[in-house]
Amino acid sequence: MIEALGYDFMRNALMAGLLASVICGVMGTLVVVNRIVFLSGGVAHAAYGGIGMAFFFGWPYLLGTLGFSLAAAMIMAIVTLRAKHRADTVIGVIWALGMAIGIILLDLTPGYNVDLMSYLFGSILTVPGRDLWIMGAMGLGIAALVGWFYKDLLAMSYDEEFARVRGVPVVPLYFLLIGMLAVTVVMVIQVVGLILVIALLTIPPFIMESYARTLKQMMVGASLLGVVFTVAGLWLAYAYDLTSGAAIIVVAGAAFFAVRAIESLRQFVRQRRTASKGSTEDEKGPGHVVLS
Repeated sequence: MIEALGYDFMRNALMAGLLASVICGVMGTLVVVNRIVFLSGGVAHAAYGGIGMAFFFGWPYLLGTLGFSLAAAMIMAIVTLRAKHRADTVIGVIWALGMAIGIILLDLTPGYNVDLMSYLFGSILTVPGRDLWIMGAMGLGIAALVGWFYKDLLAMSYDEEFARVRGVPVVPLYFLLIGMLAVTVVMVIQVVGLILVIALLTIPPFIMESYARTLKQMMVGASLLGVVFTVAGLWLAYAYDLTSGAAIIVVAGAAFFAVRAIESLRQFVRQRRTASKGSTEDEKGPGHVVLS
């Protein structure tokens, strides 16, 4: 892996992975605690419509994808606020419609020669230096907004009614959260692809949820885990000639199941110890008295 860093594309890939990991750690934490994983999946797959639009009209990839993703995300946000009982259905429709529009626009693009797999499963090894600056600027913007509204986001994430009582503008803040999620999705698509983006957004925060005591700790821990998964996945991809995005997610998935197995084992051991103590006390009897 060290010798691979002598190549520009590997250095760009590593930097893109680190940027995406940190932002996914921050935004993924908010996604997990607000229980909007399905909505994030809808945004991710609807973003394919933006990819098709960008190629059809000759727009820059990030511009076309970001614009379409933001529009789709705002529609989903409105639906989840006004018709929560139908939110999953509408999100599913937008999810499918966005992908269908993208595929049709790509079919209609003259001289179509786009590698479909690179957008479905990521093309981190082809991220240009220019996009790194754009990703860095987006990442700084998201981090600044999360830092500025941290207390309000914290209140909204754990108790929406309490947040309203405190005077937190819940509805505008929710739209801001969904908008930042759309920006994050567009960034991460280049790293792991739109099919795997949900995994990088949710696996590190979900692992940290059991160990972090505060939302801030969860964000930091999820970001660090994302960095570890990205570096390990890139190493596997380089060493065994694998698809980089899929390799990153396989590492993250393996870590997820390993942690769940360890937690289950610990819970089993605690239950056995509790049962053992209970049986010992029963043998002594409730009125056990030692006569001297």
